[in-house]
Amino acid sequence: MQNKRSFFERLTGAVKLEETDGLEMIEPSSAKSARPSIFDEEEEGQLTVDVYQTPSEIVIKTMVAGVKPDDLDVSITRDSVTIRGKREEDRTVSDDEYFHRELYWGTFSRTIVLPEEIDVEDSEAIEKYGLLILKLPKVDKSRQTRLKVKGQ
Repeated sequence: MQNKRSFFERLTGAVKLEETDGLEMIEPSSAKSARPSIFDEEEEGQLTVDVYQTPSEIVIKTMVAGVKPDDLDVSITRDSVTIRGKREEDRTVSDDEYFHRELYWGTFSRTIVLPEEIDVEDSEAIEKYGLLILKLPKVDKSRQTRLKVKGQ
């Protein structure tokens, strides 16, 4: 059974060391070729988010630097939000020329279950300097309206 690598392991290229009886020395040239690459896998990355509320709305903030607004898809329902996108790498540098790689390239998504119902129609998404801000107005459950009864 193959263990799925964590997002951190895919992001940083870290490798879980298997338990062994003794210590083994790895030569630098073989260590580089043995290191897995996040480009070898077609897994989605997961966005990190801040979610907070004010008296009238729920706010979600996430970093989407390097992603064009047209490459973002934000789907909302009354009780959840899903953010999907793709960050494309400019492949002008070969893998052998890197000294260190930590940036995540590829598709990503995140679904957030909201603590309260929101008004889908009045929600807005703003991207500025790589920061995506979703403003989701809360449904006012205490709001009342009187209906006039019409006769026929």
